Amino acid sequence: MKTDQPAQQKYAEIVEKHTPKSPIFKNCLLAFVSGGLICTFGEFLLQMYGQYGFSKDDAALLTSTTLILISAILTGLGLYGKLGKYCGAGTEVPITGFANSVVSPAIEYKNAGLVLGMAAKMFVLAGPVIVYGTLTSVVVGILYYFLGR
Repeated sequence: MKTDQPAQQKYAEIVEKHTPKSPIFKNCLLAFVSGGLICTFGEFLLQMYGQYGFSKDDAALLTSTTLILISAILTGLGLYGKLGKYCGAGTEVPITGFANSVVSPAIEYKNAGLVLGMAAKMFVLAGPVIVYGTLTSVVVGILYYFLGR
């Protein structure tokens, strides 16, 4: 079967003509600034918890927990999505983006009930991250154990 090359070429030209151009520099700059602000806020929290007398490990735990809580609340209020729409990839800083990916499906499926809706759909996106993250940490731990000796 022979393909109609001129038709495919014409189609590609039409798609190119009507596809909106992405402002790559602006998107990268917004992602860099917004991600940096989130990380700076995290560092502020870490220093603040340290000032209140928490150990370094406890301050780090409280910082992570606070960032997750804030992200989950903003997602629940519908503000995290708006922030993400404006800032782009910068809001996907691992801990806040992960919290958003857990809470979003739960909110979307809340009408289906607590068990089959929220609970079942909560880890649709986050589940593979948890599974492969855990698997990777086990493999790295084993390699570290045997190669680190």
